[in-house]
Amino acid sequence: MKISFTKPGLPETGVLVVIGFEGGDLSESAAAIDKQVDGALSRAAKIAKFKGKLGEVVSVLAPGGTKLERVLLIGAGKPKALDLLGAEKLGGTIYRVLGGQQPRTVSIAFDAVEEADARVWEHAAHIAYGALLRSYRFDKYRTKEEDDKKPSIRALKIMTPSGGRARNAFEELEKIAEGIFLTRDLVSEPANVLYPDSFADICRELVELGVEVNVLGEAEMAKLGMNALLGVGQGSRRESRLVTMRWNGLQNGGRKAKSVQLALVGKGVTFDTGGICIKPGPGMEDMKWDMGGAGAVTGAMKALAGRKANVNVVGVIGLVENMPDGNAQRPGDVVTSMDGQTIEVINTDAEGRLVLADALTYTQQEFEPKTIINLATLTGAILVSLGQERAGVFANDDDLAEKLRKAGDETGEKVWPFPMDSAYDELINSQIADMKNVGGRFGGSITAAKFLQRFVKDTTWAHIDIAGMAWSTKDRPTVPRGGTGYGVRLLDKLVAKYFEG
Repeated sequence: MKISFTKPGLPETGVLVVIGFEGGDLSESAAAIDKQVDGALSRAAKIAKFKGKLGEVVSVLAPGGTKLERVLLIGAGKPKALDLLGAEKLGGTIYRVLGGQQPRTVSIAFDAVEEADARVWEHAAHIAYGALLRSYRFDKYRTKEEDDKKPSIRALKIMTPSGGRARNAFEELEKIAEGIFLTRDLVSEPANVLYPDSFADICRELVELGVEVNVLGEAEMAKLGMNALLGVGQGSRRESRLVTMRWNGLQNGGRKAKSVQLALVGKGVTFDTGGICIKPGPGMEDMKWDMGGAGAVTGAMKALAGRKANVNVVGVIGLVENMPDGNAQRPGDVVTSMDGQTIEVINTDAEGRLVLADALTYTQQEFEPKTIINLATLTGAILVSLGQERAGVFANDDDLAEKLRKAGDETGEKVWPFPMDSAYDELINSQIADMKNVGGRFGGSITAAKFLQRFVKDTTWAHIDIAGMAWSTKDRPTVPRGGTGYGVRLLDKLVAKYFEG
């Protein structure tokens, strides 16, 4: 789909989308086309009881007096109250409604807000962004889908004032979308295609954007003492990997600064059977996306490098496959982590925190970042708490937690802070080792976070549990069912607001 920005006007052919508001008012372009079709649009809106609420639509097929295929009237909510997330919802809704109806060209007349009151060009860019995000499909393995069931929008034109500024704003958003799409691809791939080695190969492709990529194999990790991570993957025929991706975008007096401001660490369990504590069969196929944290980190690194972010950031992902085998880790085993702490493995299905333990230690020792944020599909308990509406945030710094909350609200990738009281820490004490990897039935998401915190030294840190957010079973305006790409927009916004410059 080719996206372009042009001056305001009314196209002669294709599909035209115009804006209406709560209260019944039409935008200037909507009023103009309604007059041209002798009031057919306003009559259709009245019959359909169109209220102008955000995302509400009314369609007029082949309106008389024009050569247009159809006119779509879409609600933008209250006049002058449209925010950027609302603009994205408009774009996504337009694509959802029209994508399966075979139009070749769609033109959106966006004069819904006055440029003096709001940056109309920025809203226009986000409408295009929303449509682009909605256009994603993971269909590489479909061989029999009929052509008439595939979306066929070839060109999307946004007709708006200051089209040049809108185009420039969209170019940066497009780079973020590329990172989101990469994450969605990774989360959607089956485990026979995406495993530690093949995942690492995909990471290596970021070199083309200027990212420094390094991959550690099992022998190198064994020398470093990463027994917690390696223990998870020892039952699999697929060797485990640790990948680092470094973007040095910060300029200091014309020279690139060497210090790392931010480290992103991701759990990358490319398939999780639960190991010896094997999961129930129904639904186990979903465990292909247990690498959602690593997927989000990789997508975020692509987005940051793609838009040339003025920041030094490193992404670290631990890649393993958790399988039952004669050589698999057993409940009751004790392993020594990279930083020397010992862990009693009570449950082999609580494996992600073992992977992150060594990844966090390596990140601190190798890069000495000022701030660390790790992402993981870590606990089912977080779904009990928050469902599929927010990710949980666990932090050792209230300011960082608040920054994540604000970034989440601005991008729609919302988070919710959880307590980190010391009383929860006691629940993971072990009788025979420094700690155990589970803390019992209650407070499971918090005790998992407290486990991770034991491997964070004097660094500002936050853990984001995205178990309910990496995959969606329902359609949303800018997120089709399946892999969501959650985390890329959140992290990119966090960097843009608080770390760049």
